[in-house]
Amino acid sequence: MKSKGKVWRFGDDVDTDAIIPARYLNISDAGELARHCMEAVDPAFAQEVRPGAIIVAGKNFGCGSSREHAPLAIKAAGVSCVIAAGFARIFYRNAFNIGLPILESAEAAEVCRQGDELEVDPGAGEIRNLTRARTFIARPIPSFMQELIKDGGLIKHIAKRLQERS
Repeated sequence: MKSKGKVWRFGDDVDTDAIIPARYLNISDAGELARHCMEAVDPAFAQEVRPGAIIVAGKNFGCGSSREHAPLAIKAAGVSCVIAAGFARIFYRNAFNIGLPILESAEAAEVCRQGDELEVDPGAGEIRNLTRARTFIARPIPSFMQELIKDGGLIKHIAKRLQERS
């Protein structure tokens, strides 16, 4: 579950409408959502983000409405992990429900800059900034939540478990 990628840096209080504007909420295709991800904050993001990229943000990332579209758009855009000084509670839960790894680290959020290369091990809670030769420790993702991520989110995890029992 380790990932390696370039940082896309955002500030504090990035709300769900900035992540995926409300006018796109009638779209159910994750790929189409990805084409509009972060356009309210950085119009170039959706066109320039590459698979494996890592979003690093300040406090209260994902605040606002409880839309699951926000972490879904981020994941579909190819982002492998989001690191922030803090997350809005509903975004935190929705991210795991759709299988997007997230870590809280105020120190990493303060030090990491746009374009830095990170290597992240969510299971160990380790964030290595390869550009700045710094390592940060976050609370590791618990093993049962790692299973949700590995299975692609809560619904796929439950489907897999039901299939294993039949």
